[in-house]
Amino acid sequence: MTIVSFQGEPGSYSEEAIRQHFGPDVETLPCRAFEHIFEVVEEGEADYAAVPVENSAAGSINKAYDLLLDHDLKVHGEIMLRVSHCLLAAPGFDEPIREVRSHHQALAQCEGFLNRHDYVAVPWYDTAGSAKDLAANPEPGVAVIASRLAAEVYGLEILAERIEDMHHNYTRFFVVGKGDAPRSEPSKTSLVFAVPDIPGALYAALREFADREVNLTKLESRPRRNRPWQYVFYLDFEGHWQDPVSRDALVALLNRAAFVKLLGSYPPAPRIANGRSHAQTTSLQI
Repeated sequence: MTIVSFQGEPGSYSEEAIRQHFGPDVETLPCRAFEHIFEVVEEGEADYAAVPVENSAAGSINKAYDLLLDHDLKVHGEIMLRVSHCLLAAPGFDEPIREVRSHHQALAQCEGFLNRHDYVAVPWYDTAGSAKDLAANPEPGVAVIASRLAAEVYGLEILAERIEDMHHNYTRFFVVGKGDAPRSEPSKTSLVFAVPDIPGALYAALREFADREVNLTKLESRPRRNRPWQYVFYLDFEGHWQDPVSRDALVALLNRAAFVKLLGSYPPAPRIANGRSHAQTTSLQI
């Protein structure tokens, strides 16, 4: 059976993403820290790790990109998870909700809902962790924001669904593992590179893709650790690194860059249609 590691408590959105990608029968391995989800794959305790790398509302998850640079695991797949927040409470209490706990990002993403109901937002270390702690110590008048999966895992009651302010809210995950992913069509490729500190270096590097009509889907700079005021660039493009045009662009990039690390070529997640989602908040017993 496939084992996939993730950071956080059971019932987290990362575990939800794993089930979406691998199916409901996948075995998951929760880990305390981002570093651990890479380590258990390298040590053979898990086959893959699910790593959140970007959120459509909050932006890139820098820790994840730093670890991709530090480790030799390759990207084997991509997951786009629609993040749908639920208001959960311990069953059996009928007191009005006064306090809502969750990770600070989940609270921020549901700020309008919380304000409309005059709920007091209380930051917690994790969305699924807030659900786990409430299930272990039920309190009247206290609710949490977490996933529908967390409600199932911890036996909590769903009071409201889709309470996030922005309904087009997605988190992008990488599935990382040992070796290269089997070749697929279509493919997407991710890499990280740095350029010499000379005028026009980045322009020249990117032009190698433009001249060959290789479509870039992401470009982001990050500070280069241990080298103040120097930067690395994370880049995604459409195609497999072994495609003739892609291969030529990469060879040309190697001649212009200070270093290049290929993170992997992998099957991309299905495209998300543009436009606003028409999902509506469903409220029960609030």
